[in-house]
Amino acid sequence: MSAAGTYTPKPGAAPLPRMIAAQAALETRMLLRNGEQLLLTVVIPTLLLVLFSVVDIVDTGEGEAVDFLAPGVLALAVMSTAFTGQAIATGFERRYGVLKRLGASPLPRWGLMAAKTLSVLVTEVLQVALLTVIALALGWSPHGNPVAVLLLLLLGTAAFSGLGLLMAGTLKAEATLAAANLVFLLLLMGGGVIVPLDKFPGAVQSVLGLLPISALSDGLRDVLRHGAGMPWADLGVLAVWAVLGLGAAARFFRWE
Repeated sequence: MSAAGTYTPKPGAAPLPRMIAAQAALETRMLLRNGEQLLLTVVIPTLLLVLFSVVDIVDTGEGEAVDFLAPGVLALAVMSTAFTGQAIATGFERRYGVLKRLGASPLPRWGLMAAKTLSVLVTEVLQVALLTVIALALGWSPHGNPVAVLLLLLLGTAAFSGLGLLMAGTLKAEATLAAANLVFLLLLMGGGVIVPLDKFPGAVQSVLGLLPISALSDGLRDVLRHGAGMPWADLGVLAVWAVLGLGAAARFFRWE
């Protein structure tokens, strides 16, 4: 017979790392089960990569089209997950009171944001792996320093995540849904993902080059297509967007 007290529950919250990991796993499962999120994060980037690589629709300059398109589509995948998908999901969680209830749980609010960030990173790893396999099957020949690629992806994630959380934490859910999708489409067309920036007029090109999607896609393209060294200018643009976006999100995010 067991001694008294053997099965007595131990009150108190789980260790913080375990809570963050559990919340991150939940966030990832919810994202991967959402049809709209899968459309944004997997289907659209994959279709764009295959379509524009196989069909000669856009003049991508010298060389194989996939060598130009693959880095841009990787940048698009980061934006779709860290910005568009996260903004929409978090906006509706805020509207339905999910964030308010989670904020009252033993998991601190910064821990919840950390879990969301981990979920975004896990999803991006899956996206990058899938798109890389497809691009290689289409004849992609990447070059360059993997450390530079990793830095670009991490800073791009931070920049888009901050902007997505800022939008979700300040606008109504319906406005976030409309604005996030509109921004996604505009940056898809004008961010150097599919159409090279040098196809735009000089003045417009200078403005577009300062956007985070342009810095990410151009930086990845310089490294992976041309084998360039560390793209400090693009990293700098992304770092500025990351600081501004995350800082503004931390300052103005409303949980209710």
